[in-house]
Amino acid sequence: MIRNPLPDLRNYEFEEVAFNELMQNRINKILIVCSNYDYYMLEEDGRIDERIFNEYTDLNLRYPPNFVHANSAKRAIKLMSEVKVDLVITWLDVGNFNAFETSKEIKEAYPDVPIAALSFYSSELRSKLQKGNKGIIDFVFHWNGNVDIFLAIIKLTEDRMNANRDINQIGVKAILMVEDSLKFYSRYLPIIYKILLKQTHAFMSEGLNEHRSMMVMRGRPKILLATTYEEGLSLFEKYKSNLLGVISDVNYFKDGKRDPNAGFELLKYVRSSQRYFPFLIQSSDINNEKIAIKLKGKFLYKHSETLTTDLKNYINKYFSFGDFEFWDPEQMKVLAVVKNLSEFQKALKTVSRESIAYHSKRSEYSKWLKSRALFPLANLFSNVEYEDFEDVEQIRRFLIDAISVYRIYRSRGVIVKFDKERYDEYLGFARIGEGSLGGKGRGLAFIDSFLKRHKLFRKYDNVNISIPRTVVISTEVFDEFMEQHDLIRFVAKSDDDDEILNKFISKPLPQWALDDVQAFLNVVKRPIAVRSSSVLEDSHFQPFAGVFATYMIPNTNNEDMLEMVSNAIKSVMASAFFQGSKVYLKATAHTIEEDKMAVILQELTGKQYDDVYYPNISGVARSINFYPIGNEKPHEGIANIALGLGEIIVGGGRSLRFSPYHPKKVLQLSSPDSTQRDTQQYFYGLDLDPKSYKVSTSEAINKKKITLRAAKNHPSLKFVASTYDLQNNIIRPGVLHDGIRVVTFDNVLKYNTFPLPEILQDLLRIGQREMRNPIEIEFAINLDVPKGQPRIFSFLQIRPIVEGIDSKNELPENFNMADTIIYSKSALGNGTYDHIRNFVYVKPETFNPANTRKIATAVEKINKKFSEQDEQYILVGPGRWGSSDPWLGIPVIWPQISSAKIIVEAGLNDFRIDPSQGTHFFQNLTSFKVGYFTINPFMDDGFFDLDYLNKQEACYEDEYLRQICFKEPLTIIIEGKSNRAAIYKAGFKINNNLESLENSMNDLPPEGFM
Repeated sequence: MIRNPLPDLRNYEFEEVAFNELMQNRINKILIVCSNYDYYMLEEDGRIDERIFNEYTDLNLRYPPNFVHANSAKRAIKLMSEVKVDLVITWLDVGNFNAFETSKEIKEAYPDVPIAALSFYSSELRSKLQKGNKGIIDFVFHWNGNVDIFLAIIKLTEDRMNANRDINQIGVKAILMVEDSLKFYSRYLPIIYKILLKQTHAFMSEGLNEHRSMMVMRGRPKILLATTYEEGLSLFEKYKSNLLGVISDVNYFKDGKRDPNAGFELLKYVRSSQRYFPFLIQSSDINNEKIAIKLKGKFLYKHSETLTTDLKNYINKYFSFGDFEFWDPEQMKVLAVVKNLSEFQKALKTVSRESIAYHSKRSEYSKWLKSRALFPLANLFSNVEYEDFEDVEQIRRFLIDAISVYRIYRSRGVIVKFDKERYDEYLGFARIGEGSLGGKGRGLAFIDSFLKRHKLFRKYDNVNISIPRTVVISTEVFDEFMEQHDLIRFVAKSDDDDEILNKFISKPLPQWALDDVQAFLNVVKRPIAVRSSSVLEDSHFQPFAGVFATYMIPNTNNEDMLEMVSNAIKSVMASAFFQGSKVYLKATAHTIEEDKMAVILQELTGKQYDDVYYPNISGVARSINFYPIGNEKPHEGIANIALGLGEIIVGGGRSLRFSPYHPKKVLQLSSPDSTQRDTQQYFYGLDLDPKSYKVSTSEAINKKKITLRAAKNHPSLKFVASTYDLQNNIIRPGVLHDGIRVVTFDNVLKYNTFPLPEILQDLLRIGQREMRNPIEIEFAINLDVPKGQPRIFSFLQIRPIVEGIDSKNELPENFNMADTIIYSKSALGNGTYDHIRNFVYVKPETFNPANTRKIATAVEKINKKFSEQDEQYILVGPGRWGSSDPWLGIPVIWPQISSAKIIVEAGLNDFRIDPSQGTHFFQNLTSFKVGYFTINPFMDDGFFDLDYLNKQEACYEDEYLRQICFKEPLTIIIEGKSNRAAIYKAGFKINNNLESLENSMNDLPPEGFM
């Protein structure tokens, strides 16, 4: 037998169900046309408004309709001209058929409004309807005083209005009823709709959160009603691929006349193409049971005392409503009963081969999934046949693997409401509590959604692009914690970070939140990053990058784990009130009461090597390159990558810089000497010893700094390192040669073993378009995966770059460098400034890299003076400002230079530097619109007239710094389009009428940047 090839689940793309597009046509306003007496009986005795409202509420339905009344055709048409009516319900009195005339007038005036009629059953009614209706009345129902019929009328009308789109275009399932007895279908429909709606309520849990649950409700099966053979056959043919089954009478019209075998003829037609399709014959003649069974149908006697119960049981069993029962035909018993997809998946691992085969042959897996609105998975199972598999065990593996893939797919792009009883490894992003996710949390949710919308998860072969498993503890927990322990007054008064931290650690988190955290820890297998997600972080105007804390916790898989994570959560919350945070809040005109903190728990990407854990690659990338080199373009973006944890990059340490569009042209790798000198010498890993984590204000408390020499035996190096051959002065790819290891990422950037440049091009382009702003992203990569498994690209963060370019700011046409104190060809920012009088610079003659920490302290002291006076200044110094490595520059943090408006990194003859980029420090400088220059005058890269400054009288001077207080403000121009900038000497006036714009950096980049 030739088998059809099975779908490749590793690359299978499920189609998202557009639940939001279902049920577009709804009944909101119902006009009841009847006598005043009949309406009074409905309104007072039947309490129709209250009953319908309660019915909707009990069944978790929203938007119950409103009722209006008219007692004549004239009044009805007048009302319909004043309000939008979606459905008309009129009374038919057997003795007085004026209702037909009323309905005819309404239909002529409003042909698109459906009309349903109610009547007390009479044997005379059918013939009179055939004579008087003629297509005017859409539905006729038997009225026995039970208001339940109204729910059935409303839902049946809505189903007919939405059937074509919802069933055939989106895949909603349906039940076909063929019955012409008013009495019986008026009795059946309310029963079936209640079964349907309760079934829908049962599978709402598959919706992952409240919004999704309500969306899933829209996918409930519909009911289609036919009263003749031809109508039934037409509806079957039109919707047969999405029908759950047929319920049919035997005796109804066929070929224009009553046929006592019409139902059997329809059953024969269905059986000719679908062997196991559910078909229920229901009849008033008990003798029809034998014929129905002979034709492989089921039978229901209309006059049975247990008709309602029998109908419910049949629908639940054969339309796959309710729980799924795994039946073993050999043992003749039920092996397992499951309520949801998770239980279904678990049962598949244990039930017998005979049970697997039994349900597979009858396509009952897809049927059950369809009845629960799990259409993408149901459609996958529908597309494979029992005969496509080699054996039953292959079927079992396929079913389990397919459900795994689907459950992961389903959770992507969705913020799942955390449920400790149901949380498992298939949920990617969940929230604890009802508060805000905070800035980073929102960013992660946004990343997850656009990865799904743009189908980027598996765009590249053997690569999985996603966010790591994440749970966000919302600000509700923070608010409850702060209020319960009355901490806001305490933090407002305290200026001691350690005191604040210890106070927070001494207080317990809410128990309900701890229970949820424990449920998360029961699932995760890797170390965990506990990250801040303040409501103020990652906004478009003040990103607060790196201001708050992140702690990393090794996974101990024991009871100590909860305590460590709990302490880390409270430490992150406390960091919102540390001194550095308060300075930032003050600078951005925020109060501590505004700074609510959500906390992110996130699995770390990476692998264990010896006693540390780290990713093969960490990186930061920007969609705009402020320092294009060679043929790089600003809009092509820039990336910095490093071995190990990303702390080395965001802290300003040495990493590898490359353009995603020019990955083989890396300045640092231009020669063997520069490769050895300018590439990474050490990296960071998480210490896996649980005792290494202690409560501390330092995020680095349990991070190990590891030299490449110490890591020479780590298998991770084979993915990212090359070898420096000292004897031949060449760089050899890989680590199979003797020599010094250098981190070049040649395997990735030169030899394309991993599509990093292409992935970054996609993410930066799409991310910038989605945010309508230049962006910065953080990521981590695990290349060291078991054979056959995809490599992992973890998208960790996205935030806007607060930077604008205004074309009005230009250097004069008659520019003369001799007129300037500083001229830079590599400047970040844009604007013209004429308000700064103070110039502070590090004295080159006393500078020594060994003293950079002392210089940082001196800068902090002078910065404090400017902050108190609310003045800004120019700051110039050698090396990288804000570097975590004191040998690469002056290791200040942002609060220590918060009043500097222009910052210059100046190289010296023996101290060449590359521009800082991709760091938290760098991000905050740009967010505050600080002009940022890089110059290396000894390499003819910019100009610095140090002699001019040394001749000026100093208003302050110490061992390391010199301050010049000019009488008049200096003129500063940053030309954003060309990345050039100049600080002019005192008294210099520009002739070509430049505008003074202190804050002229608010616009988006010019066309071509977006």
